[in-house]
Amino acid sequence: MKLLIVESPAKAKTIAKYLDNAYTVRASVGHIRDLPKSNKNAIDVPAGFVPRYEISKGKEHVIEDLSRLTKKADEVLLATDPDREGEAIAWHLQQTLKLKKPKRIVFHEITKEAVQEAMKHPREIDTNLRVAQEARRVLDRLFGYDLSALIWQKVRYGLSAGRVQSPALRLIVEREKEIRAFVPEAYWVIEALFEDKKKNQIPFHCSIEPKTEQEALEIVENSKKTNWKVGNIEEAKAKRSARAPFTTSTLQQAASSRLGYAPSITMRLAQKLYEAGHISYMRTDSTTLSQQAVAEITGVIKKKFGDNYADPKQFKTKSKNAQEAHEAIRPTHAINEGAGTSPQERKLYQLIWQRTVASQMADAESLRTKITAVANNKKIPVFETSGSRVLFDGWLKADPEARGEEIDLPKLTKGEDLKLLSIESTGKETEPPHRYTEAGLVKELEKRGIGRPSTYASIIKTIQDRDYVIKDNKALKPTDTGEVVSDFLSQYFADYISDTFTALMEDELDEIAEGKRDYVKTLKDFYGPFTKDIASKKKIEKITNLGVAPKEMKCPKCGSAMIIKLAKSGKFYSCSRFPDCSGALTLEGKELEGPKLTGEKCQK
Repeated sequence: MKLLIVESPAKAKTIAKYLDNAYTVRASVGHIRDLPKSNKNAIDVPAGFVPRYEISKGKEHVIEDLSRLTKKADEVLLATDPDREGEAIAWHLQQTLKLKKPKRIVFHEITKEAVQEAMKHPREIDTNLRVAQEARRVLDRLFGYDLSALIWQKVRYGLSAGRVQSPALRLIVEREKEIRAFVPEAYWVIEALFEDKKKNQIPFHCSIEPKTEQEALEIVENSKKTNWKVGNIEEAKAKRSARAPFTTSTLQQAASSRLGYAPSITMRLAQKLYEAGHISYMRTDSTTLSQQAVAEITGVIKKKFGDNYADPKQFKTKSKNAQEAHEAIRPTHAINEGAGTSPQERKLYQLIWQRTVASQMADAESLRTKITAVANNKKIPVFETSGSRVLFDGWLKADPEARGEEIDLPKLTKGEDLKLLSIESTGKETEPPHRYTEAGLVKELEKRGIGRPSTYASIIKTIQDRDYVIKDNKALKPTDTGEVVSDFLSQYFADYISDTFTALMEDELDEIAEGKRDYVKTLKDFYGPFTKDIASKKKIEKITNLGVAPKEMKCPKCGSAMIIKLAKSGKFYSCSRFPDCSGALTLEGKELEGPKLTGEKCQK
C-alpha cells in the first residue's frame, strides 16, 4: 500500500481522482503539532531556543489513523503546500509518525498533469524552509508573550502585543492622529454645464478654486453675463498597459476594492478554489507565469477576442524576497471562464481569470482630450474639462471594470461658440488623510516590508479580533484600547514596532530559508537585548491615568475634577478621588456605576 498525505480533506479528495487508485490519500487537517498555549516551558531558550511541541487538541484521532496507515505502507509521500508552512507540516508529520525516509513532493496547482509530474520528482524535506517557519513561530511567541505580560502589568490585564500586528496597529493609530491634527481650509468648486452647436451637453469646472465665497459668487455672476467659446483643445494618444497577474497581496487588494471581501475571506475562498483544482497556489510573491500557462492563455485570447488582442509577456517580480510558489495566482485552465461552488467563489475566480487573461493582452489605446472654455470677459478664469475616447480596447476587453469612469467628449473645434446652460459654486473644505481600508493597509504593509503577503490576512483579522481596530464602513479605525496599547508601545518600545526592525526581521527569516543565516544566532541576537529592554521597564508606573478630563466634567457624586481612564469598553471619566469616590461618566457625560467600570479590580 502507498500512502500520500496532504493537509485538507478537500485537497485529498481532488488529488485522489488523479492517481487512479494507486495511492491511499489522507489529510492531516492542517498542523498536527504546535507550541502549547501556555508560555511555560514552550521554548527551551538556554538549550538553543528549542520549541517543545505538543499534539494539537483534537488531532489525536487523525494521528492515530495516519499512524495505522503508515505502518502498512510500503511508501509514504508528503504532499503538503509548497511554502514554509507546508514544509513545516511535512516535518511534523515525519517526526510524529516516526517516518524514516518519507518522500516530499510539491506542486503549485492541483491538476492531473501537475500532480503526476510532481510524483516523478520526489525530494527530501527542505530543512531550511522548515527551520525558517520554526524561527518565525518561536520569534513571534517570545515577542508576544514577554511584551504582553508587561502590558498586563502596566496597562490592563488581558491586552496583548504582536511582532507584526503591533506595527500594523501603529500605522492605523498614526493615521488617526494625523486626521485629528488636520486643520481644514475652505474653498469653492465652480461647475458649469455648456452646450455646443450640436446640442451636446458638456460639464466643465473652473480652473481655480476660490478661497472665499464672495470671490466664487463674483465668478458665477460674471459668467452668466458674458459669451463663451471653445479655447484650447489638446489631444494626445495614450497607451495603457495591462497589470501583472495577481500575487497574494494584489489579490487581497483587488478583492477588497472590487468585491468588498476582507483579506481573510479572500484567502479562505482562494484556498477552496485551489483545493478544488481551479487556481494555482494562492500564497505567492511572484508575478511570473509558466510558458505552458502563457501558451494556453494566448490561445484562449485569440479564440475569444482575435489575434490582434494577444500579446504574451512576462512580468518582473518586484519583491526582492519573492519566495513560496514560483508562479502568480492564475486559473489552472484558462479556457474555464467560471469556477467555484458558491457565488463568492465564482466572483473571486472571475476576478482572477480577468486579471490573468488581461495580463497577456495588447495595450489599450485611447485619445485623451483636454478642452478649455473661455469667456469674452477676460477677468473670468478659464473653465476646463477632460475626457478620453477609446481607440482600441486591448486588455480592457477582458477586464472592462478596470477602465473606470471616463468622459467621452464630443468633437469640438477651437473658437466655436458655447452656450452656458447652468453654473453653480459649492463650498467645500480640504479633507484630512483618509483612514486605511483593508486594501490600503495591505498595500502599505507590503510597501514597508511589514510581514509577508501570506500573513496580511491574519494580521488584519487579529487586530480586529482583539478589539484594537474596528471597521467603520470600509475604513479601519482604532478603538480607545487599541490607541492606548499602541501609544504605550510607541513610548517604551518604539524600536521594536518600527518599520526598520520589522522589515529587518523578515529579511533575516528569508535568509534562514535560503540557508544563509543560523537559527540560534538570529534568535539570540534578538532575544538578548529584548529581554533586557523588557526588564528595564518593570519599574515604570502603572498607567491608570490617561489624562485630565475637560474642566466642565465634574464628578456627579462629589463634584471633584475627573481624569480619563481605560476600561474594557473604552475610555471613560473617573473621579480623581477614586477609590474614595466612585463617580464616573462616559465620554458623552452620562453617569456610570464607577467602581466596576474603572478596571481597578481587574488590574489588581
